[in-house]
Amino acid sequence: MSIKPLADRVLIKPAAAEEKTVGGIIIPDSAKEKPLKGEVVAAGKGTKDEEMVVKTGDKVLYGKYAGTEIEVDGEQYLIMRQSDILAIVE
Repeated sequence: MSIKPLADRVLIKPAAAEEKTVGGIIIPDSAKEKPLKGEVVAAGKGTKDEEMVVKTGDKVLYGKYAGTEIEVDGEQYLIMRQSDILAIVE
């Protein structure tokens, strides 16, 4: 399945949550922090008021509660507005 975001929305593949251990104890998935960075997989064309700045392949930082989680073909993605992206990582 292919997803094409509309207007000023972007589709992001979140970075994998980092594996953390505390004194040899492995933290379960449910206690891991949600990653705050990812890669833009697809981007809309923007709106007449807002030009798209991000493009496919950009590595970005976003807010902790930004976007809506979706699952496509067993893969987890976030879809959010460009304004929810905090920075492009170069």
